[in-house]
Amino acid sequence: MGRPLRRVFLAGDSSVTSRQRSFAPMAGWGQALPLFVRGAEVINCARAGASSRSFVERGRLAWILREARPGDLVLFSFGLIDMKPGKGRYTEPFKEYQGYLRRCVDGVRERGAHPILVTSHERRVFDTQGNLRRLLGVYPLAMKEIAAEKSVPLIDLNEWSVRWWRRAGPQGTHEIFLYLAPDEHPNYPDGVADNTHLRVAGAIECARFIACEMRESAMLEPGCFADLERARFPEDAIEWLEDHVFDELTRTRTLEVVK
Repeated sequence: MGRPLRRVFLAGDSSVTSRQRSFAPMAGWGQALPLFVRGAEVINCARAGASSRSFVERGRLAWILREARPGDLVLFSFGLIDMKPGKGRYTEPFKEYQGYLRRCVDGVRERGAHPILVTSHERRVFDTQGNLRRLLGVYPLAMKEIAAEKSVPLIDLNEWSVRWWRRAGPQGTHEIFLYLAPDEHPNYPDGVADNTHLRVAGAIECARFIACEMRESAMLEPGCFADLERARFPEDAIEWLEDHVFDELTRTRTLEVVK
């Protein structure tokens, strides 16, 4: 028998998750990562609305730890929801947030797998002078502290995204985020102006950056990567989940609640 295919588990929030077809063209970068990571199986366990706290307390980390084999990679990207007030989701950056990240890192290492921390991409919010506001605040810094403390590889998607959003500006970022005019897309007949979630093009470029960082740091063998220099992908290059498939994944990857 051949060597088992290495696997890359993704744990995160709506910026990472795979979307149903009914949400297109909204997409998470985890949905686009298989375009560039071909020699390993990408298993996207991220969930919309998940914070580091809720991901752990609702049993999703436990599911990954049961499934992970020695040598697998587990990428963790939280922060966009951790910063939101609300029981069961909010975490203080240098208290509970770091505590849950430590729990994630330690659990993965106990399984013989390899944790990787990915800072969340920034939101699209500009002031009246056209300056990008950094609403994620100190959450990326808090994650960087855990990466240093635990000697965990870190991919700084946040800093990279800030540079991109600034170059694109208030108007250019409409092509990156989910901005649609009424009747522009059948899934959003009334239009939408979303400063948090990416459309396909934005998700693909975030995934490309993450895959390039993975290759640069030799997180996977060089032969596991493909098309990193390809200029463009059509919108249908990524796979959309059908509703019944999404419901089944939700059921099987939330098998227990940690009391």
